[in-house]
Amino acid sequence: MLPKVVSIVLGGGRGTRLFPLTHDRSKPAVPIAGKYRLVDIPISNCLNSGFNRIFVLTQFNSASLNKHIKNTYNFSVFSKGFVDILAAEQTNEGDRWFEGTADAVRRSQKYLTNIEYDYVLILSGDQLYQMDFSELIDFHIQNEGEVTLATIPVSKKDAPGFGILKANENNEITSFIEKPKTELLADWTSEVSEAMEKEGRQYLASMGIYVFSRGILNKLLKENPGMDFGKEIIPDSIGLNRVLSFQYDGYWTDIGTIDSFFEANIGLTDDIPLFNLFDKNTVFSRARMLPPSKISGTTLTNTIVADGCIIVAESIVKSVIGIRSRIGKGTTMHSTYMMGCDYYEHLTEVIELINTQAPPPVGVGENCHIEKAILDKNCRIGNDVRIKGGEHLEDGDYETYTVRDGIVVVKKNAVIPHGFKIGY
Repeated sequence: MLPKVVSIVLGGGRGTRLFPLTHDRSKPAVPIAGKYRLVDIPISNCLNSGFNRIFVLTQFNSASLNKHIKNTYNFSVFSKGFVDILAAEQTNEGDRWFEGTADAVRRSQKYLTNIEYDYVLILSGDQLYQMDFSELIDFHIQNEGEVTLATIPVSKKDAPGFGILKANENNEITSFIEKPKTELLADWTSEVSEAMEKEGRQYLASMGIYVFSRGILNKLLKENPGMDFGKEIIPDSIGLNRVLSFQYDGYWTDIGTIDSFFEANIGLTDDIPLFNLFDKNTVFSRARMLPPSKISGTTLTNTIVADGCIIVAESIVKSVIGIRSRIGKGTTMHSTYMMGCDYYEHLTEVIELINTQAPPPVGVGENCHIEKAILDKNCRIGNDVRIKGGEHLEDGDYETYTVRDGIVVVKKNAVIPHGFKIGY
């Protein structure tokens, strides 16, 4: 019999490091892999683990996220499963925004009162990984944990970006430091697997995935006024409660920046990707009634193409092409994530736009070269456009595109005129 678990997915704040992808959508709603949303990852992990009672907490730009969840996660009337959005709201108890992860859960607890559960699984909405949460819950139960953190070994280079901890031989966490400076890391190495040690990953980092026993979560949130789990609630609990480390050695990445988002998507095109979409564990998302993709005369190399695309490009290499994408003749793409489109233009509209030359049809025109770029939804990119990302570009935000970490991000609904050049 499965333990009684309720899951809470934290939608995050403004997501400024993912700008401009988060300009008019929340972080969990950002499209990934051409056909999914980031929020589909934690929800799918829950469903594949047998846990189907899920709340998603959000507050910024939540309209598209609400629509996605409403259109995607509908369970049988005979099921007790649900995926519900809980947004920050004005109430008689207060009218402020969520001020941290713990504050968001504390202020949402009232929605759990009519639900029968023994454990709360708290997840981040902006990570890419595949984990069987039932193993995490079993570990928590068998080791009599009050709080359990999923942890992963990281390198010295990456450690300053995480909460780093140390645990004893019983997996009980003895000390914790949030985002330590490099000079403090000498005393924070941990015992890890031989494979992790060979990769230089000797620091145990919190993955932002927590299990709380019901009573202890209520107690901690009531007695500790802290606003954040990683900065206050968890560190303050160590030594007072049984706080455990569940070490995970699989693939996991935090989608917090444009660079990490880009690498996570392009990494899906590897011959043997670290995150395997072609697995028995389904990544669930909205079911769309789209036609199969049509590709004419194009050389595709290590490329993922989603449904409903029309492609007559010359070549596409190591790229992800999202739903309803249109790519014209003579165009080449390399290391590009094209998110696709939310709609089709009628053929007569496309012909008229081609004839009038302004604006271009939705999609990518003819004889373009696009390299190291992210094309957000519904872009209109004209003919003979040249986009080349790389280290030679300085960070900057412009009317139709943004440059971050050498990656050119063409904004949602942007119009790039014929012959326009970026990075040349």
